[in-house]
Amino acid sequence: MKTGWTLADAPPQTSRTAVVTGANAGIGKETARGLATLGATVVLACRNPETSAAARDDIVAEVPGAEVEVIDLDLASLDSVRAAAAELNRRFPRIDMLVNNAGVMCARRDLTPDGFEMDFGTNFLGHFALTGLLMDRLLAADAARIVTVGSHVHRAGTIDFSDIRMDRTFSTAGAYSRAKLAQMVFAFELDRRLKAAGEKAISLAAHPGGTRTGVMREQNKFLQWAYHAPSLRWLTDRFIMDPPEGALPVLRAATDPKAAGGQYYGPVGSLGLAGPPVLVEPSPKAKDMVVADRLWDVAEELTGVSIDLGA
Repeated sequence: MKTGWTLADAPPQTSRTAVVTGANAGIGKETARGLATLGATVVLACRNPETSAAARDDIVAEVPGAEVEVIDLDLASLDSVRAAAAELNRRFPRIDMLVNNAGVMCARRDLTPDGFEMDFGTNFLGHFALTGLLMDRLLAADAARIVTVGSHVHRAGTIDFSDIRMDRTFSTAGAYSRAKLAQMVFAFELDRRLKAAGEKAISLAAHPGGTRTGVMREQNKFLQWAYHAPSLRWLTDRFIMDPPEGALPVLRAATDPKAAGGQYYGPVGSLGLAGPPVLVEPSPKAKDMVVADRLWDVAEELTGVSIDLGA
């Protein structure tokens, strides 16, 4: 008996090109594997050349005929983002899917080479800049999709525009939830602007629920705080998924013909941690248009990347 959406429900992606950030492990790697299985040419955009090459070799060995390429990308460095975008623009006349998946959750306050708080600079500003620098190639595709991999912890996030570097207010949980909220706000605002400009490209978001990844190990600390739990063994034993299942919301957002811009996909199960991917509702603050306008302006100023859609 069918229990929910799986990769078998996705249409072929032959002749389409997908760029997946952070695709050397976890959700990103399984998303790349799924897209390669569907026939897409997949570019693994990652900061570690060795693990990226190993991920490519693993996918190619498992998926007959898979076309998988690797490009160096460190989202914490705007110089690296610009270099990666220039290379992608040179190599591909169009990009059909951009999956903004890579992410970090720092256990202590650290700054990027450009002086931004690390979680915000990597998870949000790096992806904002990359998306903007690839926009011409995305708009050259027939109905491209930009998928932001968010998190249920965005609900706890707040954005203090007077303390963007978190000089006064840093905490591990606060920095990560703020970065994920910023990503979500950007995903929905980008879709509004694409619609206003009359473009066919759409922007969606997805979250993997509770999935065993490197970031999830750090998120456990946040969840312990959120659920006032001394231990999360009860939670991880019952509700946490492996990466192939955790990637399904992302793959559905990227490929489901019925998916529409501005939608958000996540697991259907208890607490949104596990289960087949379905449409879910984000926090209302993720769709706050006043915050979105201000965040967009701040991101353009900080990154030096202007996303002008002509609307």
